[in-house]
Amino acid sequence: MSKREFTQVPQEEILRQREFMRQVRELNPDRLLKYSISTFGCQMNENDSERLAGMLSEMGYLEAENIEDSDLIIYNTCCVRENAEFKVYGHLGSLKKLKKQKPDMIIAVCGCMMQQKDVVKHISRKYRHVDLIFGTHNLYRFPELLYNSINSDKSIIEIQDATGSIAEGMPIARKDGIKAWVTIMYGCNNFCSYCIVPFVRGRERSRNAYEITSEVEQLGRQGFREITLLGQNVNSYGLDLPENKGFAGLLRELGNVEGIERIRFMTSHPKDLSPELITVIKDCKKVCEHLHLPVQSGSSRILEMMKRNYTREMYMELAAVIKEQIPDIALTTDIIVGFPGETEADFDETLDLMEKVRFDFAYTFLYSRRTGTPAANSPDQISEDVKKQRFQKLLEVQNRISKEINDRLLGAETEVLVEGLSRNSINTFTGRTRSNKIVNFKGTNELVGMLVKVRIKKIQTWSLEGELI
Repeated sequence: MSKREFTQVPQEEILRQREFMRQVRELNPDRLLKYSISTFGCQMNENDSERLAGMLSEMGYLEAENIEDSDLIIYNTCCVRENAEFKVYGHLGSLKKLKKQKPDMIIAVCGCMMQQKDVVKHISRKYRHVDLIFGTHNLYRFPELLYNSINSDKSIIEIQDATGSIAEGMPIARKDGIKAWVTIMYGCNNFCSYCIVPFVRGRERSRNAYEITSEVEQLGRQGFREITLLGQNVNSYGLDLPENKGFAGLLRELGNVEGIERIRFMTSHPKDLSPELITVIKDCKKVCEHLHLPVQSGSSRILEMMKRNYTREMYMELAAVIKEQIPDIALTTDIIVGFPGETEADFDETLDLMEKVRFDFAYTFLYSRRTGTPAANSPDQISEDVKKQRFQKLLEVQNRISKEINDRLLGAETEVLVEGLSRNSINTFTGRTRSNKIVNFKGTNELVGMLVKVRIKKIQTWSLEGELI
């Protein structure tokens, strides 16, 4: 891949959008207007929603406690799986009555779904009460689009097909205060045959390392303890930049940032994971011993049909090297069940790979047919009944493996970053180990945001129970 000159949205355009923020705030001087954002999909979408919230705060909006009290409702959408799209349509339909009751309320839809022309046509035709539609590439123009929507009685639609630029310097509102997502790159160049992401997020575009480091340094000054670096394939970070430090080099640089105690990242493509990255995870104290490495299938035949560019044997050899170099690492993965053409023999190879690699956790999905991807046109679609049968069998295998791995932690002392109160018990707090395992224990509010030592007293499949040391 040829390197490109690093491009970002000109500062003049950022200042222009900030002027629109000021103008919207003048329309709302007493901060009486409220917003709600519903986010579907991955952490990248969550991070985009934080940016929308940051812009809205600058424009004088407050977050509503419930959607009925909102003057602005935003759905930030995902199109990776069909269920997410159906949920969005259901929510939009239910807002029709509320819009009649509050005609001045603005309803906006953005995100990955909006990068599909058929979806935009469907929403603009069937859900005429939607006021504003925009996509992933022009999110930074939201202040201008909102201003125009406020001052218009017509629906506004603005979708950019592609972009090679990145917008820096726009506000962001993070709620957590302890952990933060930091996007380091956008888009994807892999074009797996089942995946719609490259078509809606565009080609890979890396942020300048200086901008990333500056953002992380600010997070450290603000008291954040942990960051998670985001990208569709973080291992290819920097390949499009004239000065490429590579992802491992970026991790080493961020490891020197004061205040930040833990660094995580996702997602890694197996074909691009370098020996240097393994060394950084092993040697850098702040980089957590957790690696999410999607395998998708244990069959080389299916992997070739998926266009994953590695074989079963290559993945297993890579996993073995990782575990040899970093014995205490937690390895998690993604697996798709029922890809077109998957036979029982192919599925058995996936189960066998799970037994041999032994993942700490696996995010498992039924194959979802996505219009516009090569796999969607395959004549060898798997029936839903077969998918569900295989899915259940896969869950049983992974649940057993996860429990067996966790059982080894009984009595162990481990470091936990305290995140807050547990949802399930009074006076019980929850946090995560460096290997990303959830631990619940008795504690006090003063511990939130601190790194504490916990002894594991009880093992469950998806979480651990412990006591403070």
